Amino acid sequence: MAHFAKLDDDNIVIEVNVVNNEVLDANDEENSGIAFLTEWSGGYSNWRQTSYNGNFRKQYAGIGYKYDAIADVFVAPQPFESWLLDENFDWQAPIPKPDGLYYWDEDLGNWVNGETL
Repeated sequence: MAHFAKLDDDNIVIEVNVVNNEVLDANDEENSGIAFLTEWSGGYSNWRQTSYNGNFRKQYAGIGYKYDAIADVFVAPQPFESWLLDENFDWQAPIPKPDGLYYWDEDLGNWVNGETL
């Protein structure tokens, strides 16, 4: 089984489909999967293969993720407005998370100790 992300015009994942290995060319899995899905979907051709185990393209593509065509990776949605994307395509809080049970409070712009709740 291979997983393919259907992308909109802005390269945002709008669905993920599974394609049976029987219809895939083992030497060109992605292109054969895209060809199959293009025919299956009536001509829609903006598909990219994604790895369920995160073995390629950074991570498994979920709905709402963005495909960065230049870096050839899927990027998770930005969790908070203040967080920035690092060079590894991971979202980072403006302040490093302390050890322990903390959650980010965007209104405070800081980590809040979850153990005191």
